Amino acid sequence: MAADIEPSANTSEKTLKRKRAVAPRDAARKMIKPMRSIAIFGAVGALVAAVALPAYAASSETVDAAATLQQIATDDAQSLVVASAATSAPLDRGTYSATTPEEIEKKKAEEAAAARAKAEAAAAAASASSSPRGVDTGGYGIVSPGSGAVRYPLPPGSYTEGRTISGGHDGADMLANAGTPIYAAAAGVVRVSSESHYGYGVAVVIDHVIAGQRVSTTYGHMTHGTRVVSAGQTVAAGQMIGQVGSTGRSTANHLHFEVWVGGAKMEPYAWLRANAG
Repeated sequence: MAADIEPSANTSEKTLKRKRAVAPRDAARKMIKPMRSIAIFGAVGALVAAVALPAYAASSETVDAAATLQQIATDDAQSLVVASAATSAPLDRGTYSATTPEEIEKKKAEEAAAARAKAEAAAAAASASSSPRGVDTGGYGIVSPGSGAVRYPLPPGSYTEGRTISGGHDGADMLANAGTPIYAAAAGVVRVSSESHYGYGVAVVIDHVIAGQRVSTTYGHMTHGTRVVSAGQTVAAGQMIGQVGSTGRSTANHLHFEVWVGGAKMEPYAWLRANAG
């Protein structure tokens, strides 16, 4: 009986020793497994981060670059971000300072009237400085300019050239102040001296013979009571015959001066320049 118990006891002791020897190895195996899992997860995480971070960085740079060319709402929703090359364009408000339609229309009308007046003045100047159509200015010269045979009917610098012959207007209008002295353009005989000579009003008509050609000159719109010559009187070139006025068919002070050579109407300004100099 004791023999049976002793081997059994020995066997139990051996088994207990074996279990004690195996226990540390099992415990070590159990600790290694969790650490291995942690290491694997850490390696996978590092790999994912290495792949994802460059792509995220590139994407972030693209967004930032594009944002500088657009309107960006920051903390202040009214902010506006524009490209540095952008410039502000001036607002064209036109040439009118008026603020109402009525004022603008009035301004336009004033400018149109000014433009018409300027055009009319230019046309009058062109008409005064050139010979009219239908008038032959060739052969206007009868005597040498400056010889004294032909004189200007008004003092130099005392008048402004107005309109010349055109249509029913047979002379040149020499604009001058009332009372400016009028002179005979050449030597001759007074044919008409009247206080009322048709539409000429106070007028004088003189017949001349210049270089063998029959010439007639007319002086119209004189001031009443200023005539100092009478019909049939002989006058010299440059002799005073009256004063500038605005009688007859006249609206302003001026001398209406006509020149006829051999019964043909001459353009007075051109005739005076050709013969008086």
